[in-house]
Amino acid sequence: MKKLGSRLLAGPYVLWMVLFTIIPLCLILYNAFTNIDGGFTLDNVAAITDYVNAKPLFLSLGMSLVVTLACFLLSFPLALVLSKYSKNKNSIIVMVFILPMWMNFMLRTLAWRLILLNNGFLNRGLDILGFDPVYLMNTKAAIILGTAYDYFPFMLLPIYNALVKIDKDVINAAKDLGATSFIILKRVILPLSLPGIVSGITMVFVPSMSEFVIADMLGGGKVYLIGNAIEQAFNSGYADVHLGSGLSLSLMGLIIISMVIYKFFDRGEGGHGLW
Repeated sequence: MKKLGSRLLAGPYVLWMVLFTIIPLCLILYNAFTNIDGGFTLDNVAAITDYVNAKPLFLSLGMSLVVTLACFLLSFPLALVLSKYSKNKNSIIVMVFILPMWMNFMLRTLAWRLILLNNGFLNRGLDILGFDPVYLMNTKAAIILGTAYDYFPFMLLPIYNALVKIDKDVINAAKDLGATSFIILKRVILPLSLPGIVSGITMVFVPSMSEFVIADMLGGGKVYLIGNAIEQAFNSGYADVHLGSGLSLSLMGLIIISMVIYKFFDRGEGGHGLW
């Protein structure tokens, strides 16, 4: 009876997965390897190597790496500081950083538009201070800023959770043995927090690779990413679901590769990685 009850409780989740994950994935796989006549082809998947698609792919890759690096450089020191506070203070401070995530994604991006417009809050502030205006709107920098802002909590929280689990006695023992702060960071803190770091990198890099909404809103259509190419393949006046599925499948391959890398580094909660 208990097994039957457990299966019944899992039923809604299984139904959800079948309807909204497995079936759409099967449709993408079918369309990716077929042409308009239903015949088998590899042209849709191979289209990622065409210049018109390869250029935005590498641009997306480069910008995603910059976004991921920026989020890490901001998150790790902050998480390190937060992990030293008491749990009560930590809860309040962490809440402050994830509070913007309660706001709608589109509203957060629109807020960046108001800041970065040529006559926006940023340039008004610079004008008051006597500095020359900075024109960031419709540039790669604007997209990187907006994307890093949106995905920053996804980097901060895994790293923070990994750091708070580190036994303070291990750090104190390293100090007693004469280790400097740099050695403790390199030999103790970084290896033990590696699972959180890799998790944060995965959670930021993968979605930022396929991002196109932020590129449209902050790039003004002047920065063309692989996400835009896929979106146009599905939704443009010359919609080609087979091409869009092939490009989507290529991005899925990158996601699988990133997950394999994650499994390579994340060897248990202890984080026995490369160090």
